[in-house]
Amino acid sequence: MLLQRLAVRAALACLVLGVTPARANWTGTASFYGHESGSRRADGKPFVPEALGAAHWTLPLGTPVRVTDLATGRHVDVRVNDRGPHPRLGRLIDLSFGAARALGITHRGLARVRVSRLWPSPA
Repeated sequence: MLLQRLAVRAALACLVLGVTPARANWTGTASFYGHESGSRRADGKPFVPEALGAAHWTLPLGTPVRVTDLATGRHVDVRVNDRGPHPRLGRLIDLSFGAARALGITHRGLARVRVSRLWPSPA
């Protein structure tokens, strides 16, 4: 009887935690990187600067996000496929050169952005 109650409680907890969305929007500074061509990303694949990718410190690898430039309203959809920037740098996300070019921030280097998690995210 006790095991049945524990199993029911565990199942309910899984349901509640499974449908409760985590925080999905952040505002901060974006930078870009692209001179590391040929090096490996955190997911083990070769880094291609022209591809649409991003580095984030905590989001799971493979998570799709929309990055919106708050100054222009332009946005680009990318997947988190690398780690960085280090939190001590004060930046929210690093974009590949291709994603930064699509967003129009390569001439500025840094941009104030909103990062929105797109659903579904990887398991």
